[in-house]
Amino acid sequence: MKLEGKVTIITGAGYGYGMSRGFPEAFAREGSHLSLNYYGCDDMKMKLWAQDMEKFGVRVILTPGDISQEETAERLIQRTWKEFGHIDVLVNNAGITGPKSIVDMTIEEWDRMIAVNLRSFFLTCKYVVPIMMKQKRGRIINIASQIAQKGGTDHCHYAAAKAGVIGLTKSLAWDLGKFGINVNCIAPGPINTQMMESVSEEWRKDKMKDLAIPRFGEIEEVVPSAIFLASSPDGDLYTGQTLGPNCGDVML
Repeated sequence: MKLEGKVTIITGAGYGYGMSRGFPEAFAREGSHLSLNYYGCDDMKMKLWAQDMEKFGVRVILTPGDISQEETAERLIQRTWKEFGHIDVLVNNAGITGPKSIVDMTIEEWDRMIAVNLRSFFLTCKYVVPIMMKQKRGRIINIASQIAQKGGTDHCHYAAAKAGVIGLTKSLAWDLGKFGINVNCIAPGPINTQMMESVSEEWRKDKMKDLAIPRFGEIEEVVPSAIFLASSPDGDLYTGQTLGPNCGDVML
């Protein structure tokens, strides 16, 4: 197991929700203890799911709450540190979407998108970095999107937030490398999750034309990027990078 005995925090975790479920299960299979934040999910289902993941021989703790709020972020980090005594990996996975033209977009919709998709990343990093600096080790993995790199129709708020995530990642990589902390991004392309269930077949066919590998990805094809970045020696030389499991939607 690549992460045996490690402690991983994952925000935006949620039973049954695409990559929000995929990341925790992948890290548990690799032997990492988990501290999961979630919001808007059934508490009992989350507890049962956590118990199920403990079959891999790991501990799982849950901290519900809106991670875009400072109190939730601070509680998540401090509780994890007190429970386990160290924090090895932070996966910032919390996110929302919702297409809307800038003409029709309310200020509240803009602010909410930035709060969940960017502000929450700042908050968790703010509270986890001092712990990782004292440890002189740590991995921070921020989940962005290929839309941050190419834009998207009716997604200016989403693209702006995710582009901010990439900028935050690069700057933190410069600041924290000397403390043994690696900071990277994953920017997936179109992935078959619940969000894709609402798109039309016509949209799917048009999108395929943008892809060098003409299909949508699966969750299990994205989560290995996070395991790779979190593992040693696999991810030791990666920092400030944006990995793109996107079927060629963006080529850098």
